[in-house]
Amino acid sequence: MARYTGPVCRLCRREGVKLMLKGERCMTPKCAFENRQETPGVHGAKRQRKLSDYGTQLREKQKARRIYGVLEKQFRKHYDEARRQTGATGERLLQILELRMDNLIYRMGFADSRKQARQLVRHGHFAINGHKTDIPSYIAKIGDTVTLVERSKEKTYFKVVADSIGKHDAPSWLTLDAKGLTGRVVRLPEHAEIDSLLETNLIVEYYSR
Repeated sequence: MARYTGPVCRLCRREGVKLMLKGERCMTPKCAFENRQETPGVHGAKRQRKLSDYGTQLREKQKARRIYGVLEKQFRKHYDEARRQTGATGERLLQILELRMDNLIYRMGFADSRKQARQLVRHGHFAINGHKTDIPSYIAKIGDTVTLVERSKEKTYFKVVADSIGKHDAPSWLTLDAKGLTGRVVRLPEHAEIDSLLETNLIVEYYSR
């Protein structure tokens, strides 16, 4: 499966904002973005020209892709699904992205970043409604329950997680059983509850050209 393997701090510099791609490290002085914020490339330090409307829309779409770690083909698929559903397309797109399996693992506190969560899912550490899945792009529904598979509870990593997950502040649209290491989707997330840097109207405008 295709994926970005380059330096993730470069992506933050390209978008001119912290995308929180390294989890808690992004909140420490070790964050590379703090000391080097110019756009990547030979001419990155030079003053950037003003973006056109198309350029602004493109950058917002790219920012969304990079925050959630989704490549273009899959991102467009999520957008098309959001457009087919009732309600505001931009809000539905955010909900679909938030309900991805890898994002759920990240939101529940099993991983420090979506990239790490994606790896944990691919290694088969989690089950949805009792059925093990290794598909990070699986879209959960209201009422779905995510559990850590039994064999994974003995791994050192998850023993450490078990000691700290009780302090994790999961979003209100999820319930988290820290003792049982399970989580459940109780409702759809609202736009205001998603700590997103995104202006989804620009993404809709980009794909509506």
